[in-house]
Amino acid sequence: MPGKTFIGSIDQGTTSTRFIIYDINAKAVGSHQVEFTQFYPEAGWVEHDPKEILESVRICMEKALDKATADGHNVDAGLKAIGLTNQRETTVVWSKSTGLPLYNAIVWMDVRTSSICRRLESQLSGGRTHFVETCGLPISTYFSALKLLWLMECVDSVKEAVQSGDALFGTIDTWLIWNLTGGYNGEDRDHNKMTGLHVTDCSNASRTMLMNLKSLDWDKPTLETLGIPIEILPKIISNSEIIGKVANGWPVSGVEITGCLGDQHAAMVGQACRKGEAKSTYGTGAFILLNTGEEPVNSAHGLLSTIAYKLGPNAPTNYALEGSIAIAGAAVQWLRDGLGIIRSASEIEELAELVENTGGVYFVPAFNGLFAPWWRDDARGVCIGITRFTNKGHIARAVLESMCFQVNDVIDSMHKDAGEKGEPMKEKEDFLLRVDGGATVNNLLMQIQADLLGSPVVRPDDIETTALGAAYAAGLAAGVWTEDQIFAAGDKATKARIFQPKLIEEQRKKRLDSWYKAVSRTFDLADLSI
Repeated sequence: MPGKTFIGSIDQGTTSTRFIIYDINAKAVGSHQVEFTQFYPEAGWVEHDPKEILESVRICMEKALDKATADGHNVDAGLKAIGLTNQRETTVVWSKSTGLPLYNAIVWMDVRTSSICRRLESQLSGGRTHFVETCGLPISTYFSALKLLWLMECVDSVKEAVQSGDALFGTIDTWLIWNLTGGYNGEDRDHNKMTGLHVTDCSNASRTMLMNLKSLDWDKPTLETLGIPIEILPKIISNSEIIGKVANGWPVSGVEITGCLGDQHAAMVGQACRKGEAKSTYGTGAFILLNTGEEPVNSAHGLLSTIAYKLGPNAPTNYALEGSIAIAGAAVQWLRDGLGIIRSASEIEELAELVENTGGVYFVPAFNGLFAPWWRDDARGVCIGITRFTNKGHIARAVLESMCFQVNDVIDSMHKDAGEKGEPMKEKEDFLLRVDGGATVNNLLMQIQADLLGSPVVRPDDIETTALGAAYAAGLAAGVWTEDQIFAAGDKATKARIFQPKLIEEQRKKRLDSWYKAVSRTFDLADLSI
C-alpha cells in the first residue's frame, strides 16, 4: 500500500546529525537531530570524533523511529530504503583490521594544510591551478586530498597503516556506509571475512581533488603526483543505486541503502535544479551551485567545477559551477557561543531588526580564510566601521549581511562566467535564487539577500532540501518515485514564498563597493606559520 511506504534519510552535517523519515508524498513523519562536539586543537584547526558522529546517527535513527511510531506510522514494516547525505571534504582515515579511526576527522574548513598547499604550488607547473583541468578544483586547504597528505606526513599511525596496507580513507559518507554495512567484524579482508562496503559517491569524490571529472574515476596521474596509493581509496558509485543492506545491530537493520550525495548536491536534487538553475544552501557555510548540464565547465572567476548529480549508474552526469563560502551560519554561532551577544541563533533576527541598517559596520567572517571567489587562506575576520554609535544590533545585522554579501559575490561570478562562456544562466533581470537550509527561516536574512542580489529569492515550503534530496535519490533507486515525479514535486515546492528586492540600484552598488573594501582589509592577516 502506498501509504505504508517510507524512505529514511541520514543528514550528517558539520555541527549536527539528523535522521528524517518521509512518506510516499515526501512529507516528514518523524525526525530527530543531535549536535556533536567541535574540536579546535589549534588556531585554524577543526576536528570531529568519527565515533561520536557514528553514535549520533544511531541515536537519531532510534529517536526518529520512536517519534514516527508514536504518531501512528508503522515505519518498521514499511521502511523501503535509506538515503545518506553528508558534510563534504571532511576526511577520515581508519584501520580496516580494527575498525577504529587513526585520527580525528579533519573538517572541511580546517586550514592546517596551508604549508602543504604552498609547497605544491611552488613545485607543480600551473601552481594553484595545476589540477583544475582534471578535477575542476584549485589547490586549497578545503579539499580532502590535502588533508589526507597531512595525515600521511604528520600522524605516525596513519603513515604506518598506509605503508602496511591497513589504512582506509574516506569522507564522512564512506565512513558511515562502511560501518552501516558491517564495519569491522573480527577479521580483515586478507582473511576473506566480510567487512563494511568501502564506497563513496561521485559527488563526494569530486570534492577530494583526486577524481577525474569526466571519467568519474580516481585520476592515476594525480595520485602518482601526490603519492597517494589507490588501494586506500573507496570505490566510486553513482548517487542513486542499490549500495548494500544495513547490518545487524542498527535500528534499521536489513534496509537497503540506495542513495548517497554530498549535502550540496542533495540540495540540488531537493530543489529540482535543472540545467541553468541555481540554489544556495545556508548552513554552517553557504554553498551556491549552478547546474551547467552534461559537460563540466571551468570558471574564470573563482568558482569550482564539480558534479551536480548522477541519478543512477547509467544516468547522465549533471555538472555544476559552485561557489563555496566557509562561514555563514557559523558566524551566528560565534555571536552566541563566542561573544554571548545572543542566547540562541533564532534571536539574531529580532536583535538585527532593532536597527534600520548596520550604521556603517561591515563584518567579514574570514575566520579560517576566504573561499570563493577569493581563495585567500591568508585572510582573517574583520569588523570595521565601528563608532561610538555602534551597538549589538548593528553587529548582529552586519553578521546577517555578511552571509548575503558573500552569496552575492558568488552569483556575480556565475553571471560573469555564464556571459563569457555562453553557459545557460538567466540574465540578472530574469534570475531568481532558490534557497534552503536552516538559516532561511530568518525572513530578514532573505530580504537582505534579495536586496543585495537585486533579484528575487525563492524559499520552498520544506527548507530541509538536503535531507529531502537524499531521500529522493534513495526512493528513485528503490522504485518508490520516478525522476519525473521528483522534479515535478521540486518545481511545485519552489513556489512557496518569494522575496522581492526593495533596494534601489544606486544604494545596492554603494554598499557593494564598501563590502569589497572591507574584504580587501582581511588579506594577509593570518600567521601562516601556525
